[in-house]
Amino acid sequence: MKKLFLIIGAPGSGKTTDASIIAEKNSDTIVHYSTGDMLREEVASGSELGQTIESYISKGALVPLKIIVDTIVSAIKNAPVDNVLIDGYPRSTEQMTAFDELVSKEDDIELASVIEVRVSEQVARERILGRRAEAAPGEERSDDSEEVFNDRMKIYTDPLAEIQAFYTEKNLLEVISGERTLEEVVADMEAFVKSKI
Repeated sequence: MKKLFLIIGAPGSGKTTDASIIAEKNSDTIVHYSTGDMLREEVASGSELGQTIESYISKGALVPLKIIVDTIVSAIKNAPVDNVLIDGYPRSTEQMTAFDELVSKEDDIELASVIEVRVSEQVARERILGRRAEAAPGEERSDDSEEVFNDRMKIYTDPLAEIQAFYTEKNLLEVISGERTLEEVVADMEAFVKSKI
């Protein structure tokens, strides 16, 4: 039985960093994927699903929801260990519902928890735009402008209340404050994950 932890959080919440550190420290029991990594790995595997994904990505088109869900399930099933952390998913109520329907039909995957790394919009903004200030000239990430940050924040916050309500009702939502040191957040999340596995 694979145990799955979904990790959500605003841009700049640190969710990807937190999850990757936990997976590195516990590589014999925990693996971490981001949705983008899973799509790239599926493409690299040369599978039929991977070729379909490539056909969308190469045109710059959005990969359809069903394909993303299938890719996540495929990655979980093929994960080298039984505990899987996935960050940045779900990003919409459609993704959440489609994923929930699919996982409920899978006997060998259990959604153990949805962890929200919570930071205020102000902290998220300072972290993302602060990254820009620290970058050497020419090294700025293209997504670190104020305008792009506002768009990304809106995409995250628009469906958030519904996502929170959905998982709270299922008793699956765990909120961790991301407004502390990296070490504190990681220790908190790691202890929580380990308490569930």
